[in-house]
Amino acid sequence: MAFTFSSQAFCGFYVAKADGKLFNKSSQVIMVRDELNQKNTITMANDYEGDFKEFAMVVPVPVVLKESDIKVVKKDLFEQFDDYSAPRMVQYYDNHPCYEYKRLLKARDNLTYSFEMDSEDGESVEDKYEGVKIEAQYEIGEYDILILSASESSGLKNWLTDNGYKIPKKANEVLIPYIKDNMKFFLAKVNTSRLKNKRNNYLSPIQISFTHKKFMLPIRLGMANSNGTQDLIVYALTQNGRVETSNYRTKEMPSNVNVPLFVKDVFGDFYKSVFSKSWTNNKSASFLEYSWDLDGSNFTKCDPCSTTPPDGQQLINAGVSWLNVNRNRWGANYSGKLHFTRLHVRYDREHFPQDLIFTETRNKKNFQCRYVMQNPANIQDESCSEILPYYNRVLNRRLEELDKLAEITWWNTEWYQAYPQKYKDKIARLKANQRVEEDRNNFFPILPSGDTPPSILLFVFGIGLLSISMLTFYRIQKIN
Repeated sequence: MAFTFSSQAFCGFYVAKADGKLFNKSSQVIMVRDELNQKNTITMANDYEGDFKEFAMVVPVPVVLKESDIKVVKKDLFEQFDDYSAPRMVQYYDNHPCYEYKRLLKARDNLTYSFEMDSEDGESVEDKYEGVKIEAQYEIGEYDILILSASESSGLKNWLTDNGYKIPKKANEVLIPYIKDNMKFFLAKVNTSRLKNKRNNYLSPIQISFTHKKFMLPIRLGMANSNGTQDLIVYALTQNGRVETSNYRTKEMPSNVNVPLFVKDVFGDFYKSVFSKSWTNNKSASFLEYSWDLDGSNFTKCDPCSTTPPDGQQLINAGVSWLNVNRNRWGANYSGKLHFTRLHVRYDREHFPQDLIFTETRNKKNFQCRYVMQNPANIQDESCSEILPYYNRVLNRRLEELDKLAEITWWNTEWYQAYPQKYKDKIARLKANQRVEEDRNNFFPILPSGDTPPSILLFVFGIGLLSISMLTFYRIQKIN
């Protein structure tokens, strides 16, 4: 690719991002894994829209959670993580082809429930809810929390249905594997009285912590309610390196690709098309959108940054327990090992029959989903000999950008032929001007060029006219 100097030697300028709000039916989860102590902390964002009385959450968990294992956090934690790690667009500028310049920077190596137990069909409560046991009950923030255990899927389904949890008809086949694995069920409902006492009338994200040998996220129960695909953004925070899905492939999204300048104004639609095409080719995969070493001693946290990186307190709020926060520390206001991974999963029942199992790798290589817009130089004077070769390079680059656009999106590049045509016209005009100049020089080979005084031009023109007159006179005499 031409014109890679700027992107290698300087940080680009951030111009746009594609955050998780672009995707319908999407949810966000923060996963923190302390591998040494086998501790998981899961924070779930709630983007529920509707009557809060009807909100209900059911999440399989491996153990009975204590009250201290459950908390609510501020909604802006997700906004910070999303903005920081979102796929982004950056722009660079070509240097003027006729100006000499030196590299100023070296290339960076890398950048309380009251439950009614009345039976309507005469069936005893014990039979109807066979195997269901309330293990714990808490009030956390605006939520009423229950932890259930169950030994029979039908009893659990009856209990959930009768107590306002909308379980689909196919729930049995989803509940059975969790019950066989001796999983518990974390249930949350909104207490509207306590919700009204909040300053902001929105549902807080719920955070749960537990110790378990598996680093996993249950998604099958959520799919039982779905009639199509769902998008999930996972922000994974670990100590040693990049997080990947171990029971599904993990694919890197196309990145560091030069794209046409017009993508800037429609970047959200562009990225949705990029993701759609990547997913269509790999429907049973998770997609890496961001991975960065956030070690406290690593000053560079992104290149370029679309917002400020998470600070020490935000990371602790997310469940990162091993950091030491020092507000006066230069660079990052914390010390300790940390790696940030963003995975995007589009899942359905057909292609994701299992829950997501994660593994923490030792890969610390930085990766960000980044698309490059290379602006051409602003040229006023086209007399320099380097202009035409430069125009040809820009034309070739624009053709390559359209080819890449067709490769990574569903977009039809035939709609954008005006994009390279601009430089085809510039090249044709410049070549035509050069031919006129060459013809003029061939016709008047002794005619000087540059800033020649008018008197000299008149003198030269006079000599030429005199020569033509003498030649004409000679030919007339010869004829006579």
